[in-house]
Amino acid sequence: MLESIVGCKWSMSVLDAIVSGVRRPGELTRACEGISTKVLNERLKKLSRFGVIDRVAYAEVPPRVEYELTEFGKKFIPLVESVRKLQQEMDP
Repeated sequence: MLESIVGCKWSMSVLDAIVSGVRRPGELTRACEGISTKVLNERLKKLSRFGVIDRVAYAEVPPRVEYELTEFGKKFIPLVESVRKLQQEMDP
C-alpha cells in the first residue's frame, strides 16, 4: 500500500490537496495541475480502498461529493511526510 501511494505522484498530489482543505472533485482537479479526471477518479478510489480517505455524498440537488481523511489517513500523513523529507534530503 505504501509503495502504491508514495510511488505515485498523483496520489501524493491528491493527498496534499485534501490535507490543505480541498475536498470536492472539481477543486481537486484544479489543485492538482495536469491531472485528468480519469486519473483523479482512479486515485480517489485507490485511496478510499486503502482506507486513507472517505467519500462523503450529500443528498442534495445537485448532488455534492466531498473527500476527507479517515482516522487512519490522519495517522498515515506523517509517514508520507517523513518519506518525502527523506527523499528531499537524498536529492542533490
